[in-house]
Amino acid sequence: MCGIFCSHCHPDVKAFRQTAIRMGKQVKHRGPDWSGNHTANNTILVHERLSIVGVDTGAQPILSEDGNIALAVNGEIYNHKILRKKLHHSYPFKTHSDCEVIIPLYQEYGIDAPKHLDGMFSWVLHDKKQDRLIAARDPIGITTFYIGRSSSTPGAVFFASELKCLHPVCDQIEAFLPGHVYDSKTDKLTRYYTPKWLMEPSSIPTTPLDLTLIRETFERSVRWRLMAEVPYGVLLSGGLDSSLVAAIAQRETLRLQREYAKKQAALLSGTSTPAVNGYVNGTPPVPTNGEIDEGLAGIDENYHLTDVPVLSQLNSFSIGLPGAPDGLAALEVARFLGTKHHTFTFTIQEGLDALYDVIFHLETYDVTTIRASTPMFLLSRKIKAMGVKMETVRRVNNLHLADCLRANKSTSAWGVEARVPFLDKEFLEVSMNIDPQEKMITKDKMEKYILRQAFDPASLPPGSKPYLPHKILWRQKEQFSDGVGYGWIDGLKDEAKKMVTDEQMKPDVIRKEKPQWGTDIPDSKEAYWYRCMFDEHFPPYCASTVMRWTPTWSKQTDPSGRAIGVHEAAYEEGKEKEQE
Repeated sequence: MCGIFCSHCHPDVKAFRQTAIRMGKQVKHRGPDWSGNHTANNTILVHERLSIVGVDTGAQPILSEDGNIALAVNGEIYNHKILRKKLHHSYPFKTHSDCEVIIPLYQEYGIDAPKHLDGMFSWVLHDKKQDRLIAARDPIGITTFYIGRSSSTPGAVFFASELKCLHPVCDQIEAFLPGHVYDSKTDKLTRYYTPKWLMEPSSIPTTPLDLTLIRETFERSVRWRLMAEVPYGVLLSGGLDSSLVAAIAQRETLRLQREYAKKQAALLSGTSTPAVNGYVNGTPPVPTNGEIDEGLAGIDENYHLTDVPVLSQLNSFSIGLPGAPDGLAALEVARFLGTKHHTFTFTIQEGLDALYDVIFHLETYDVTTIRASTPMFLLSRKIKAMGVKMETVRRVNNLHLADCLRANKSTSAWGVEARVPFLDKEFLEVSMNIDPQEKMITKDKMEKYILRQAFDPASLPPGSKPYLPHKILWRQKEQFSDGVGYGWIDGLKDEAKKMVTDEQMKPDVIRKEKPQWGTDIPDSKEAYWYRCMFDEHFPPYCASTVMRWTPTWSKQTDPSGRAIGVHEAAYEEGKEKEQE
């Protein structure tokens, strides 16, 4: 992940430049490898870079050859190699960056450029000649992105990766909607991502279930997200989702190792060139105008991962309280797959101590998000300390306000990039168009039955090696905040009782002492406590960007999955084991 700050149509951009750079520094944690900025007309782009692809040549903002177009991007474009070859006009690429292809796409397609991208991204592009600014966010909102305005500079518009960049200079901030593009010509956001399942929710899908298509599409999604020139690993909870991702990533890692060994053998026998997997002595060559493919990390037309460094062993990571159910299951999966596994533990007090920082980085006071993000926040710090920059880590419409926000910001806080294969456009298109009857949970079908069945040995070609142990493939889902240890949520609730009194929770007292909360009244002491910490970091108008998640499966207000009978039973059993 990287960090972006941009101001367009500022009345005095020269005087504002140092402030803009300072605002960009507020997200230096997202991009600790390099800082850059570019000013043209009355627009300034500031970029804080985390190097994942195009490590040696991808500094940003990226400029077109004539200097007319400037581009700052947060994220990754997985289909960049394919797009480079499909351009109608030759373009003199200067870098190995997967993001540079956005410039010629804009030149050919204008505001429709985002429609061609497959990846996770938020970006701003400035066309100096037209004094036109284009900004876009990926279809689901995997990367965080905000748009702001200021009453003191009414003609200006601001964009940033995080709230903390904007609230010092804006008094009106909104989340930049996923799947939308902004055009300064109209000063409006327009939806560019328009799949039928999203635009016509009343239309019931009728596509028959195809387990092979589900499996192959998801495998491609994981392979795309292994595109990197830096060490990567997998976050492994021992649940179905992360275990499948780890299994596919490990298969691809082993395939690359075999391919690398063959090329090395050919090199030693004198039947191959010195370039191995696109690298010469471990360094990717800089492309010339006519060389747009050699050495570029990415996916080719056959969905094969190419030109990436070969790992000696795939690293997997898990975190939890000592003896947590996820940690034990993750270790079993790691042993089955043969990954180099790292189990980290934290105490309840260490989690409590991190909350203030977690809320600052997450920029939310949603209970579910904070509960689940704290362990991931602690784990990301440990992963970064080991030199790993990329992790491969899933409601669709509002994912950008909850799950995506958690995955993005809790890892970016430590300069680690999380990638989410379940939100791949093609995989979503396949899964969202399946007849909903096939997805219903019944007495004979547990949750995620289709996904489990797609990777069950009975659905694989004859003689295929199992992806996962049977007990893991069919393991009951744990809520992540419970899976890291059943005492974690209880510890948070107990601490909140110490921090918030019964008197403070009375509605009339809240209305008197917290008038800025309006109708957004916390329904628990834990939620009250988190909101107070949020208010210490951000002004009241930033609360409009927060969505508090509430459960739909029961009348209970506590968002933990324990409200479901099967999770409640697992909780009681798990607590007994932890106390033994």
